[in-house]
Amino acid sequence: MFRPTDVTGRHSLGDGDAVFQSAALSTGSWGRDLFALGREYGFRHCLLARFPKADSPEFAANLIVCTWPDELRLAYEAAEVYAGSQVVARMKQSILPVFTHDNLFLGPAGSEARQPLAPVFQQFELGASLVLGLYDRNQTHYILVFSGRNTMPERHEIAMMQLSAMELLDAGVEALVPRLGPKEKLSAREVECLRWSAAGKSSDEIAIILDISSHTVVSYLKSAMRKLEAVNRMQAVARACRYRLL
Repeated sequence: MFRPTDVTGRHSLGDGDAVFQSAALSTGSWGRDLFALGREYGFRHCLLARFPKADSPEFAANLIVCTWPDELRLAYEAAEVYAGSQVVARMKQSILPVFTHDNLFLGPAGSEARQPLAPVFQQFELGASLVLGLYDRNQTHYILVFSGRNTMPERHEIAMMQLSAMELLDAGVEALVPRLGPKEKLSAREVECLRWSAAGKSSDEIAIILDISSHTVVSYLKSAMRKLEAVNRMQAVARACRYRLL
């Protein structure tokens, strides 16, 4: 099993200064552990980004950690090709790891956005890449790319890298994607009342189901609305669903 402490002290982080999404990542050992994982298997560079969504396709908006040279990273951010890149396209097609000598960070051959970026990538020679598609416990989709090794890792090495990356992702998920939620925790009864309300039940119907008075149901729902900062039941249900309470 990979142990970050075995290698973190023996390697630098690559040609560029490591860029982190948040201070919570930069101040701890999580990022260094991730970089060290790649170094253990001969990769010089590491990139972790969220899979782009329709409302946030930009590279900069999804970047979490990166050890690319600054000039390359900034040029890639400015080009706005991440959402249309081959690496994103490949991860849409398969959940399996991909090792390739092709530059998947660019768009398809012949695309206009590819032309000005290709020489920049050639200048810094990232080398071959291992691409892993990962999910955290909140079902957030990530793309993890280790670059700089020219020979394909053995099958068991790729499996070990993926497992180790999943362990690191699970350990750092709260810093990566802070969970949204109410400031005050809802009680079990408040959640129950919201759940039945979401199912279309009235206060009287919920009272019969839970064997409590309708007045008590209304009290629970009002308390839940206050905690969720909602103006009505519908908004309270929507926010509870968003926070994955229902």
